[in-house]
Amino acid sequence: MSRIIGIIGGKGGVGKTTLVSNLSCSLASLGQNVIAVDANMTTPNLGLHLGLHLVPNTIHDVLKSKTRIKNATYSHPSGFRVVPGNMSTKELEGVDIEKLQSVVFSFYGSADFVILDSAAGLGREALSSIQSAEEIILITNPDLPSVTDALKTAQLAEEQDKKIIGVIVNRSTGESHELQEDEIEKLLNHKIISVIPDDKNISKSISVKVPIFSSNPNSPASIEFNRIAHFLVGKDFDNEKKRFSIIDFFMRRN
Repeated sequence: MSRIIGIIGGKGGVGKTTLVSNLSCSLASLGQNVIAVDANMTTPNLGLHLGLHLVPNTIHDVLKSKTRIKNATYSHPSGFRVVPGNMSTKELEGVDIEKLQSVVFSFYGSADFVILDSAAGLGREALSSIQSAEEIILITNPDLPSVTDALKTAQLAEEQDKKIIGVIVNRSTGESHELQEDEIEKLLNHKIISVIPDDKNISKSISVKVPIFSSNPNSPASIEFNRIAHFLVGKDFDNEKKRFSIIDFFMRRN
């Protein structure tokens, strides 16, 4: 049985693509058959994160009926498959975003997880991502604008009768000015399933187009990505390792 999960967050730049690439990598390491799909037509960055930004066929071509989905699906060295987008704005012309749902559902039964990297905002692209998913993970940064936008997106998902698995708080520094976990849960009315630390190793991994889970599996962020993957597949995780790694991480920053 396939699980189609949309990674959504109303505000741009909260870390959706980083989560999709690393969560896909981590799930694959647990023996899961994973397909990551760039569902962001206007600013698709999943291929760039994974070194698949210059491929001949993309999701844009599929949604323009220029090729079949299998021709736009590529194997990543980390063990999962990727459907990247085309970064050229010229390729937006002729894209039928209404076809996204049927394209995504064509993977049903051929993967354990289909992870969607959704567009930001509340427009047609974001709505199409939500409609194409069966389950939703909200991602936000621990600041009021990000959480407020995540709330709007959550409301949109709930209007579409989608199951929201929980909230991931990204780029946490542990500083006092950030919203606390209980505050975020109260605002969004959904439980936090992960807090990912603001790890400088992530920007390094993006620059070399390799997921941090592959390049630095013991970094604080990688450990948390691994914990999320374990949560999704229902496996126990070494919480002590996670807890002490994050404590050490914040101590090193101070």
